[in-house]
Amino acid sequence: MISDRPTIGILLMLGFCIVAPMGDAVAKLLGSVVPIGQVVLVRFAVQAVLLVPLVWFGGRMWRMSGRVMWLTLLRTILHIIGIAAMFLALSYLPLADAVAIVFVMPFFMLILGKYVLNEEVGTRRLAACVVGFIGTLLVIQPSFVSVGWPALLPVFVAANFSVFMLVTRQIAKQTDPIGLQAVSGVMAVLIILPLLALGSFWNVSAFTVVSPSSGQWALLMGLGALGTVAHLLMTWSLRFAPSATLAPMQYLEIPFATVLGLVIFDDLPNPLAGLGIAITIAAGLYIILRERATARLLAAKLPQPAPA
Repeated sequence: MISDRPTIGILLMLGFCIVAPMGDAVAKLLGSVVPIGQVVLVRFAVQAVLLVPLVWFGGRMWRMSGRVMWLTLLRTILHIIGIAAMFLALSYLPLADAVAIVFVMPFFMLILGKYVLNEEVGTRRLAACVVGFIGTLLVIQPSFVSVGWPALLPVFVAANFSVFMLVTRQIAKQTDPIGLQAVSGVMAVLIILPLLALGSFWNVSAFTVVSPSSGQWALLMGLGALGTVAHLLMTWSLRFAPSATLAPMQYLEIPFATVLGLVIFDDLPNPLAGLGIAITIAAGLYIILRERATARLLAAKLPQPAPA
């Protein structure tokens, strides 16, 4: 078992917040040319191909007890559903908007962390989360009249990934992150392949298989690599810090997604959205400083070893 080290957990989550929107941008590029089921299959297949050799030749832990194995299966199913829903949302919504709407997730996580895991949720941390959410509302600027029901997909993604992270927290300290992701990648491929076979048989467009061009294959491989790295960072972060601590940090995905949306899709936030981005950054930075100060205070209170 590994003791909590919040600063390391926060830095790892920051890495996730940078890499994850990059994967979302690639998924948005692919959304109009490759069926969603095939995109998700390749995403997990690349994860398995990259990580299984590391586990096999590196002697990493991959065997799991019954409870951990069932939780890993549940985590994998949640992961498949969440990624598929997010990729579908990205085919309808601008990148920054889709990522921003997902950020009702920290509130789900705080509730789950407090009432399911009995994690401590301090007033200042909750206040920072509320401030970050206010910033998110300024970025979202929802328009259900023009977008319709797809605007609800990121909300579903948020609820799904809140449970996903809760399950991950339950097993993160009992598993090797690379071994966990390798097993999950293999599980996902075995789950998705029959769905694609049935989809092709019944001619369900989202679950058919096409022949991508060389450029599209490069994007698919990149998507798999980015997704693998992002979720390794997320898994590692949960080994070192509670989900309630990490929840507000994920607001930082919004400004990174906004920059990518501007550069790749020419989506420029208006001044109100810019204000919201600034607020979310401020809330995230406050959490970093607060956790570092708390860690120093706890270290100062620990008994010091007697001189030799």
